[in-house]
Amino acid sequence: MTPTDRVDIPLADGGWEGVVLNEHRAWVEHPQPFTSRVAFAAAHVVADPRGENVPGAPAVVDWDATLGFRRHLFRYGFGVAEAMDTAQRNMGLDWPAVQELVRRSAEQAQDLGARIASGAGTDHRADLRTVADVREAYLDQVGFVESTGSQVIVMASRQLAAAATGPDDYLKVYADLLGQVREPVILHWLGEAFDPQLRGYWGSPVVAEATATFLELVAAHADRVDGVKVSLLSAEHETALRAALPAGVRLYTGDDFNYPDLIRGDGSHHSDALLGAFAAIAPAASAALAALDRGDLATYDAEMAPTLPLSRHVFETPTWHYKTGIAFLAWLCGHQPGFTMVGGLQSARSVVHLGRLFALANDARLLPDPALAAHRMRLWLESAGAAR
Repeated sequence: MTPTDRVDIPLADGGWEGVVLNEHRAWVEHPQPFTSRVAFAAAHVVADPRGENVPGAPAVVDWDATLGFRRHLFRYGFGVAEAMDTAQRNMGLDWPAVQELVRRSAEQAQDLGARIASGAGTDHRADLRTVADVREAYLDQVGFVESTGSQVIVMASRQLAAAATGPDDYLKVYADLLGQVREPVILHWLGEAFDPQLRGYWGSPVVAEATATFLELVAAHADRVDGVKVSLLSAEHETALRAALPAGVRLYTGDDFNYPDLIRGDGSHHSDALLGAFAAIAPAASAALAALDRGDLATYDAEMAPTLPLSRHVFETPTWHYKTGIAFLAWLCGHQPGFTMVGGLQSARSVVHLGRLFALANDARLLPDPALAAHRMRLWLESAGAAR
């Protein structure tokens, strides 16, 4: 072994771990959608390294790299979940950038015959005080997303969480929205692990009570709901919820800690997927889902297994900073020219955390050019003052 075959990453105790590079794995592309599950990858945005992407500044996006990353996901069979929390909604991606992102991404998806669904929320207005204000803001964004030809994902609203006085306010706002959408939408229940400002969504901090309200809404409007994306990081809750959904309404797992078993299913029900983790593990997840299409459960399990430690690390507490790991891995893999993020969010994870991310991606054989990844990892450690 030569020094170029290994990267020394720093440990929290002051020691070092020597990461021996694995050989490149030639993953098989899968440009067609999967037949046994619907699978979306929630994609990040690539910041322009020359832009003023500092905290509080308008986002400056590298459009070529951002759209190129979506083509990478399409090549492995995934639809793109656009302008979601993975793309830094409420964490640096302002409304003008969201609009441009959805327009460009929807146009590309349509040109390539790929599936896209995009987030509609209420984050474009700072003056929302009442539930009626929130309703109007939602309708603005839903109308915009529909105008691009993208499917709508109705995102959870911080402003609604602040304005609502109880479950009835949620039911009224969402009923009004669902009564006006053109096509069935995906409802997104984002838990407080991803955004503490969403605590008590659906009118109660007690999950069982919130779930009852959520199910009441879905049952009353099942014909307008394609599916629900649930990001509470509780496999037990998701398993019970999907069994209670009306026939024909999908549960798109947002559980980045337990997705292999939830997608595999329990023999009676299974989850489909809409995951930020899939942006990081697309080739391996694609291989697993292709095996599931063939009924090859052993290969499905074997392909998913090495991805789970990586995903759990990327999404570790504080979970809402997972976007930093997604962008760092995209840089290591050569999908973008630099490691910078809108809002300066590249600073949100530590040297030790990102070093471990490199090691776990290497274990999962998700570094398409190990030499490039090692070179970039060393450069970054040197610039951080953490090289051996």
